[in-house]
Amino acid sequence: MREKELGSIINFYVTPTTRLEFLLGKQLPYVVLAMLNFLLLTLLAVTLFGVPLKGSFAAMSAGALLYVVSATAMGLLMSSFMRSQVAAVFGTAIVTLIPATQYSGFIEPVSALEGFGAIVGAVYPTTHFLIISRGAFAKSLGFAELQASFVPLALAVPVLIGLCAMLLKKQES
Repeated sequence: MREKELGSIINFYVTPTTRLEFLLGKQLPYVVLAMLNFLLLTLLAVTLFGVPLKGSFAAMSAGALLYVVSATAMGLLMSSFMRSQVAAVFGTAIVTLIPATQYSGFIEPVSALEGFGAIVGAVYPTTHFLIISRGAFAKSLGFAELQASFVPLALAVPVLIGLCAMLLKKQES
């Protein structure tokens, strides 16, 4: 969005860069930053707060990477069709924060949800990352036991990035 508002989107229009390359280039710094945050917060949880990591750190890290990529892809998806940066930020906040708190199992179990809430809870990436992080921290689980939560996250990444690429116009109309 910012490129459209500043006029620097013209650089994207005139280069041979594909939509997918452009989107992944925009996403990569945020993924790296989010993974650094994940590592720092995990380190603080284990050392400063004494929360034991009983399960697989590799499984939790892989889940975090898939989650971060899908979460940043949601922001890119909003930016690909919104008209202003403010609208994109507001839309992303609505689309991510409400489902992440209400339907992901963060407040109440997804199994207790009914109707539309249950559907959102089943497909929303935060639901599956919460299962992975709880399993790694509290239940001594690894990749094998958590594979049912990895599949939806692994599917969300190409679906969201593909939608972003489809909605991003190579030329402004």
